[in-house]
Amino acid sequence: MAARKDPGRWILVAAVAAGVSYMASWSLPLGIVTAATWKGAGVGLLALYAGWSARRLDGWLLCAVMAFGAMGDVLIETQGLIAGAVAFLIGHLIAIGLYLRNRRPGPSPSQMLLAGLVVPVTVAIAWMLPGDRSSAPGVAAYALGLSMMAAMAWLSRFPRYRAGLGAMMFVASDLLIFARAGPLSEAAWIGYAIWALYFAGQVLICLGVASTLNRRRA
Repeated sequence: MAARKDPGRWILVAAVAAGVSYMASWSLPLGIVTAATWKGAGVGLLALYAGWSARRLDGWLLCAVMAFGAMGDVLIETQGLIAGAVAFLIGHLIAIGLYLRNRRPGPSPSQMLLAGLVVPVTVAIAWMLPGDRSSAPGVAAYALGLSMMAAMAWLSRFPRYRAGLGAMMFVASDLLIFARAGPLSEAAWIGYAIWALYFAGQVLICLGVASTLNRRRA
């Protein structure tokens, strides 16, 4: 009965429904405002869920990470890729701060190795992917912030197979975005893969961090 009355539960259900259904909107003749609103609704509702759960600074940092993600989704649709990337990068920097505040004590050598590799490998791949080579430095700079976020998530005390995996899925999604501007420009499936990896990654990050913070509070 308590679960039925918990608004946070229904906010989360609405977030997943909005994010999953967004792909169906691609075949509809929507205006840019409607399309952007639908796109931002999934992660925007995750931000609302994080805000509903927040009681201390870490919870509000998670809320900010999701809010900048939703802002990035909307800005990409309305202002272009660069404006959206700036919003996402701000979110990544906030997430790095959140993960540094919650470092895992004594990570194993394999965890350290993966975290150490993800940054240079991601930046190198991002540099090589764009067909327009003039954009490669900017793409690599963004990838640096993105990969540092993922590395810190993997080394944080939040569950690796939720928050850590979600951050790695975010990295994979953005690398596919860069590949769509290069070698995979003709791939029909790539848009679905980008969105599925991105949104599922955001859900896993939000749930992994929020559940840990809620357990600590309890």
